[in-house]
Amino acid sequence: MGKELTGLQVYKFGGASVKDAAAILNLCRIVRDFGPGGPLLIVVSAMGKTTNALEEIYDLAYHGRDYSAQLAASRAYHQKAHDELRQQLSFYNKSYGIKNSPILLFDELDNKLAQISANGNYDEWYDQIVSYGETISAHMVGNALASYKLERQVFWAPASAMIQTDTTWREGGVDWTTTGLESKAFTDKLLAGKNRVIVTEGFIGGTPDGRTTTLGREGSDYSAAIFAYCLNAESVTIWKDVPGLLNADPKIFPDTVLYPEISYQETIEMAFYGASVIHPKTLKPLAERRIPLRVKSFLNPEAPGTLIHNCQHPPLVPAFIRKAGQCLLSFESKDFAFISEENLEVIFGALAQARLKINLMQNSAISFSVCTDYSELRVQRLLALLRGQFRVQYNTDLTLFTIKHYDQPSIEQLTAERVLLLEQRTRSTFQFLVRE
Repeated sequence: MGKELTGLQVYKFGGASVKDAAAILNLCRIVRDFGPGGPLLIVVSAMGKTTNALEEIYDLAYHGRDYSAQLAASRAYHQKAHDELRQQLSFYNKSYGIKNSPILLFDELDNKLAQISANGNYDEWYDQIVSYGETISAHMVGNALASYKLERQVFWAPASAMIQTDTTWREGGVDWTTTGLESKAFTDKLLAGKNRVIVTEGFIGGTPDGRTTTLGREGSDYSAAIFAYCLNAESVTIWKDVPGLLNADPKIFPDTVLYPEISYQETIEMAFYGASVIHPKTLKPLAERRIPLRVKSFLNPEAPGTLIHNCQHPPLVPAFIRKAGQCLLSFESKDFAFISEENLEVIFGALAQARLKINLMQNSAISFSVCTDYSELRVQRLLALLRGQFRVQYNTDLTLFTIKHYDQPSIEQLTAERVLLLEQRTRSTFQFLVRE
């Protein structure tokens, strides 16, 4: 195992921060003007809404439908950013450690799309296709940084060779021991303890036999935390289009409040309930190593943002979390028997097998209801497993609201004039499900 890196920091830039050439140039300015003096690992998401576009392209290809227009649109979107960067950066695409233009990766992607068969594993093929968004984006960012006169060297390291996972497609389980060894081997050689920069992809891992996996939707935050944990980084900074961690999404709720600092535990709970600023898996590895996480604005990098760390703080203002795309599933025993522990064991086992995450659950004498993120494919798997034993009903297109640290005014603010399909209250959390 290589020598321990000291002073390493990890930056993660999401889709909005690399959505076009201007955004990528702003990223370069942040690294130059606000970056650390020591070594830096940069984790990059796909540009803008590219992941959504690739999901649509992949689904069309898998079902044998024409995807050429959508693929051409995605290629043109990236080509525009690529051309603008070449115009503004004289050495763009000459000094970074890849052989070809990032746009040529679309040829590789097109070839893979042509190989897809509907007989193949849908989730496995998804990982091979949708992961291209991060790779193309990271190559563009690396090219830009390498020609931005940072006065430090920039290197490429493929995430699929560093983060090793199992074959749980679309949500790869990390092999922490191997990932630690592989990531150290790459970074020790490339950084060599100096003021250098490594660029890599978020969201992506790899199996021991070289197949690409993904870490779950919005998984680039998690990638940054994996690298920070394995490399004993000093800190992680996630650059967002918001000033830090807010008590609500400002696109949905007015008069939001910034948390200047907050504990790991509070943030983990908010992420679990669906707060969109941090990926739910991100906090655990950071908390275990006491690695502080900063959430800062790429629009205003001078601002302090939010510091997430091991701390005590006074009671927080209520946090409002909205999670759309929900499904309410209700199970009743066919013989009208009580919903017993044995029945619950069967239901939970089937939910796990169908890979449906429970966001809320409630039971009565003869029925049991759960709220999950809706996936038609996974719900159909669940129904196939349980229909022989249970009557199953479900509703889709629902929205789950969570109020953390609620009080009566905050409950009245959100529930007024809404018909609640399901509600639940604990000591610190109030949740309800509605059709909007």
